[in-house]
Amino acid sequence: MKSYRDLIVWQKSVDMVTHVYRLVKLFPEDEKYGLTSQIKRSAISVSSNITEGYGRNYTKEYIRFLNISRGSLYEMQTQLQIAINLDFLKSNDLNDVNDLSLQIEKMLNALIKKLAI
Repeated sequence: MKSYRDLIVWQKSVDMVTHVYRLVKLFPEDEKYGLTSQIKRSAISVSSNITEGYGRNYTKEYIRFLNISRGSLYEMQTQLQIAINLDFLKSNDLNDVNDLSLQIEKMLNALIKKLAI
C-alpha cells in the first residue's frame, strides 16, 4: 500500500460524504447551520481521521485516529436517525448511506483489531 488513498475504508468513507451532502440538501433551510452542519462535519471526520492517523507513522496513533473515525461514524448515524425522527428524511432515503456506513464500521473494526495485534 502506497497511500491512504489505497485503503478501501477511506475510499468508501469519501463516497459516504458525497451521499451525505446530497441527503442534507433535503433538509429545511432553517437547519442549514444546525443539524445539517453537524452531520456534514461528522461524515467528513470519518475519512479525515483515517487519513490523519495513517500519516502519523506510529501504530498507536493510527489506532487512536481510527477510533476517533469510528466515533464520528456513530455520531453521524445518530444524527441521521434524529433527522428521520424530525421528518427531515425518510428511512429509505438513507439506504445508500446506511449500507456504506455499516461497511465502513466493519472495516474500521477489522483494521483496528488487526493493527492492535
